[in-house]
Amino acid sequence: MASPQVDTESVPEEGYERGLNSRQVQMIAIGGAIGVGLFLGAGANIAKAGPSLIVMYALAGVIIFFIMRALGELLLYRPVSGSFAEYSREFLGPFFGYFTGWTYWLMWVVTGMAELTAAAIYINYWFPAIPQWTSALVFLIILFAANLISVKLFGEIEFWFSMVKVTAIIGMIVIGLGVLTLGFSQAGDTAAVSNLWAFDGFFPKGIGSSLMTLQGVMFAYLAVELVGVTAGESENPEKTLPKAINTLPWRIALFYVGALTVILCVVKWTEFSADASPFVKAFAVIGIPAGAGIVNFVVLTAALSSCNSGMYSTGRMLRNLADNGEAPQVFQRLSSRKTPALGIATSVFFMGIGVVLNYVVPEKAFGYVTSIATAAGIWTWLMILVSHVLYRRRVVAGRLPASSFPAPGGSVCSYIAIAFLLFVTGMIALDADARVCLYVMAGWAVALGIGWSVLKSRNPQVTQRDESRYQKVG
Repeated sequence: MASPQVDTESVPEEGYERGLNSRQVQMIAIGGAIGVGLFLGAGANIAKAGPSLIVMYALAGVIIFFIMRALGELLLYRPVSGSFAEYSREFLGPFFGYFTGWTYWLMWVVTGMAELTAAAIYINYWFPAIPQWTSALVFLIILFAANLISVKLFGEIEFWFSMVKVTAIIGMIVIGLGVLTLGFSQAGDTAAVSNLWAFDGFFPKGIGSSLMTLQGVMFAYLAVELVGVTAGESENPEKTLPKAINTLPWRIALFYVGALTVILCVVKWTEFSADASPFVKAFAVIGIPAGAGIVNFVVLTAALSSCNSGMYSTGRMLRNLADNGEAPQVFQRLSSRKTPALGIATSVFFMGIGVVLNYVVPEKAFGYVTSIATAAGIWTWLMILVSHVLYRRRVVAGRLPASSFPAPGGSVCSYIAIAFLLFVTGMIALDADARVCLYVMAGWAVALGIGWSVLKSRNPQVTQRDESRYQKVG
């Protein structure tokens, strides 16, 4: 039976300013798909998997598209700022909304800690005399102020950060294609498409080694779901969100698959190592003098972009939790500029701990931080997919209105993506260095379980499902 279409006009406002225009939402979506994981992390993964890493990024990119189409269908059913936490709450129950909201908050706080430290390290490349903690603190204050002023300023900063990343990748692709076709530069004699298979084949270390890189590949895609958090503040979500999501395949094809293919044609995969950016290496081999400085600037903007996004999303998620009685009620308040100022400030305080930890925590600890962010991100993606499957069941049963942006194949692609994410989790469990994040997440789950028990004893109605807030047919 055909279900009626949901009327997005009837979705209640949450008090936010709908200040993100189409141009900004598009770039937030693009920026979310291009992270430090590509500019830096790809080097280690190339060393592990060789040219087959291209296939891993393409495979993971298809799964990310499935996730985003599932999220897109939910967003056009009910565009709210709480996004995936709200859908978890509606389709799986209050506990899952609580768990997902706090876990997404944790993901961005720990990511913010790592990115602030990374940004300070990148500044040291040009100004080694400046103490690392000073740079981290200055960036923290500037981005905090921007997020407090207005959502429009956040959107504008994110737009330009994303523009820098996009320009750098396109520049690398154009230059690389020039080297391949015209043979100029120092790399002209050795650059060739045959570099993709000439050195021990396309899978030089076996398919097993290639699959083990999937955890690092998925980390590179973290934040692509950020476009969902913008739903409550987009000027015209029913137009801007589908456009942002539908352009995801070509962005992944160009920025990840395209860039890595060109780089691995220009430079033999055997020349890459875990401690160097593949972009820096490619620029060096081509012979661009300022190459290292250019990439350092790009990676700096990528780190600051990630931290900026973290401040934005954590403030909104804390407010959503408070709206549902799952966080202190004080986080419900909006400032005169319609920003969740206290939620942002609290998140920034915890991110600031990263500045302090910079003195006392060994460098390897920040690698653990990024693996924790990956585990939290996988949980978020799983909740999106499971919520989508349950939503589709209710639409088919005629119990909920259909979305104006249905995912292709209904629930089938969501089931495929769920299986893939569980497989990646298995890969993490097999990796001695990465599996620490699963222990941390287990501890986090116990802590949230205790918090839920306390919440239930103090305020039982908060832990019960409120059917009146959700749309129904009939």
